Amino acid sequence: MGKYVEVSDENFQNEVLGSDLPVLVDFWAPWCAPCRMIAPTIEEIAADMEGKLKVAKYNTEESSSIAMEKQVVSIPTLILFKDGKEVDRIIGLMPKQKLVDFIESKIN
Repeated sequence: MGKYVEVSDENFQNEVLGSDLPVLVDFWAPWCAPCRMIAPTIEEIAADMEGKLKVAKYNTEESSSIAMEKQVVSIPTLILFKDGKEVDRIIGLMPKQKLVDFIESKIN
């Protein structure tokens, strides 16, 4: 299993905005089928890019303030942050290689 951190409204500032590494945040919910489908891919990326990228999962059922602030209207939404700022986002399912290419193009 990949190494990712679970984030919420309480620790988002420290874990995501304050991170030295770029952070990919997966906004998801337990009832969301596409979220469950992309989860293994997100975990693989967390393992493959360890040391280059931090991966965080934000459960929109348990927290909602950050999701509303970032205008997350559909899930899964993957937002890439670098130096505390949003770099880009992807909404919906995507094959692993496309997602890796997207991330690498933004953080390198």
